[in-house]
Amino acid sequence: MNKVQVYLYATLRQFHAGAGSVNGTEIEVPDGTAISDLYRLLGIPEDQVKQAFVNGRHKDPDYLLRDGDRVGVFPPIAGG
Repeated sequence: MNKVQVYLYATLRQFHAGAGSVNGTEIEVPDGTAISDLYRLLGIPEDQVKQAFVNGRHKDPDYLLRDGDRVGVFPPIAGG
């Protein structure tokens, strides 16, 4: 099992209350969990995710999470 710190931004906060806080929330995931698997665990539809950053670097949905990773997940943002 790996412990990852998850931060959800903007409209994604609705999927996990603690992950929208300044400190995020720690979630335990099985070994071999990809970012896309994390979305499913949190109940986030993939079409509502624009990008994810792990430890400050952009990662693809197939990136395998490691113990201690800090994951920031962002929705598509429109504006002008």
